[in-house]
Amino acid sequence: MRHYENLVIVKPTLTAEEIQSSLAAIEEVITSNGGEIATTDAMGMRKLAYPINKNERGYFHVIYYTIAPAAISEIERRFRINEELLRFVTIKYDTNREIAAWTKLVEKAKKGTTAPKAETEVAAEETVAEVAVEAEAAAE
Repeated sequence: MRHYENLVIVKPTLTAEEIQSSLAAIEEVITSNGGEIATTDAMGMRKLAYPINKNERGYFHVIYYTIAPAAISEIERRFRINEELLRFVTIKYDTNREIAAWTKLVEKAKKGTTAPKAETEVAAEETVAEVAVEAEAAAE
């Protein structure tokens, strides 16, 4: 079992419920291929450095997990065919130094996710509403 990190960027045009179901599907892909999710870190809606498919913003989500290396190709294949994802990146932690850094990142993410789930969902809904207002203003 190796240590991995995936950063996925979900389309901002989805509702909060659709974003949560998309992230649950992503996590299910990892667990169905024999992975064990250590923790996740919802970074929220952020402005992209450059437009991707005419989207200026995206919902960032990081997943830390361990899995056999053979399953990574299937996970990335499933990410590529998922139309709700703008981008994804898979990072492998190999050496002892990298694994120690991965462990620190997991601990930091666990401390950051102590906020109740309801507050996170409310923040996601507010961010989605802000994007909708910006889109309406841009259309006018």
